[in-house]
Amino acid sequence: MRESTKLAAVTVAALLGVGAAGAGTLEDVREAGELACGVSEGVPGFSNPNSDGVWEGLDADVCRAVAAAVLGDADAVRFVPLASKQKVLAVSSGQVDLTSRTTTWTMKRDSAEGVDFTAVVYYDGQGFMTSAAAGISSATELNEATVCLTTGTTTELNLADFARANNLTLEPVVFEGKREAVEAYASGRCDALTTDSSQLAAFRAGFADPSEHMILPEVISKEPLAPLVAHGDNQWKDIVTWVVYGLITAEEFGVTQANVADMAANSGNPAVQRMLGATGDTGGFIGLDSTWMVDVLSAVGNYGEIYDRNLTSTLGLERGVNAQWNEGGLLYAMPIR
Repeated sequence: MRESTKLAAVTVAALLGVGAAGAGTLEDVREAGELACGVSEGVPGFSNPNSDGVWEGLDADVCRAVAAAVLGDADAVRFVPLASKQKVLAVSSGQVDLTSRTTTWTMKRDSAEGVDFTAVVYYDGQGFMTSAAAGISSATELNEATVCLTTGTTTELNLADFARANNLTLEPVVFEGKREAVEAYASGRCDALTTDSSQLAAFRAGFADPSEHMILPEVISKEPLAPLVAHGDNQWKDIVTWVVYGLITAEEFGVTQANVADMAANSGNPAVQRMLGATGDTGGFIGLDSTWMVDVLSAVGNYGEIYDRNLTSTLGLERGVNAQWNEGGLLYAMPIR
């Protein structure tokens, strides 16, 4: 019922030439008692079911953070696996309330495909992986190589741009799903695999012998990965955006899953007091309770804790450009005030 209602709203809005979503996603989620969150079909470190079927990863934890803020229950999430070509349409059509799925923020998607991006959760870039036995040390040596990749992503255009810029002939071998592309590469069907560098690291770690595969040094694109929502529902966009900013801000000020209750009661930092609802009513700005960020941090921890749990400890990915702005990285949250 909820999805059909949203789809009808999208259709009417499109005919009228206005925003695609009505102003009721928050109400829809609360009425349903769950957040329908689009995730990948399985990318370790970002969104991937474990052996018990529980979704893990940075993107999955963003879903839980939003559910905690909106519903007071981080477990009230219905994870919806989406192929690459579905991740934008699923949001614009109302199939999901939110997509948190290694999706690059681009001009076309943000302006012409019925969705709005919120805040960047991971700064990435496209790279290449090849067999170590091939003896290749640079992507510029891939002339006449076959390259496995997934359709419906920015990967195809980036590969074409890279080949043209470097006067290379590259033969793309395109698959509908990421798993199919990885399996084809692993079986020797392609000379190389190309996707976001973080995903290359995740897939390499999953091979029987990771040392047999080399991630080449070139990063050929900018891939700012961000959750996306349907265009036109400004309140819902604000909620998802400020939940992400809250995760980043909490790390900056040292508010953790373990100390959030104590910080809410005793912190003398005005910025922390505002964020945790000890003073003011920042939650009220976006239709949430004053304890919205206490609920979020109690459930999933701050951005650094989420990153360490899902990317550093499991994949060995260092923070790099995903460090806080005051530690040489790009993470810079807008002020919560």
